[in-house]
Amino acid sequence: MKKFKTSKESWVSITELMLPSHSNFGGKVHGGHILNLMDQIAFACASKHSQAYCVTASVNRVDFLNPIEVGELVTLKASVNYTGRTSMVIGVRVEAETVTTGEKRHCNSSYFTMVAKDGKGNNVKVPGLLITDKQGLRRYARSVERKMAVRQRDTKYHGKMFKVNEYLKYLENENVKLDLD
Repeated sequence: MKKFKTSKESWVSITELMLPSHSNFGGKVHGGHILNLMDQIAFACASKHSQAYCVTASVNRVDFLNPIEVGELVTLKASVNYTGRTSMVIGVRVEAETVTTGEKRHCNSSYFTMVAKDGKGNNVKVPGLLITDKQGLRRYARSVERKMAVRQRDTKYHGKMFKVNEYLKYLENENVKLDLD
């Protein structure tokens, strides 16, 4: 196995026609179906990079920017943005295309943290990421910042560290009522 790989070596893309069975009660493609496809392509990309079975450890924010209609083609693109010792951050982009016009819309993007496993379920080391362009460096740096922000937020809001009086101001102009015992 290579010690370092480029994101292009693990890049994966899939396109699927959205069927009536994929729709929600509003007639649009169900967000859960799109999330399922995103998880599948993140798995494929991470497994291709690590040459190991991979599991989803976390999913960073998913914003649904545009609805997807039944009958449209949905293309998902995945690439490795970051590598740790046993984990990878996989960037996933979703685009919908109206078949009759060729018009394409960015529907959402997200970041999946995937962990490589061996046959016994133990974490295994993954190849590092070989960055070859400015875009790759930007994506890697963004992943590092996201990782640091999560760590800082988790520490800041840990039960023993949380100070109620410091956060009362957050309730101003919000639809909330505080009734602490």
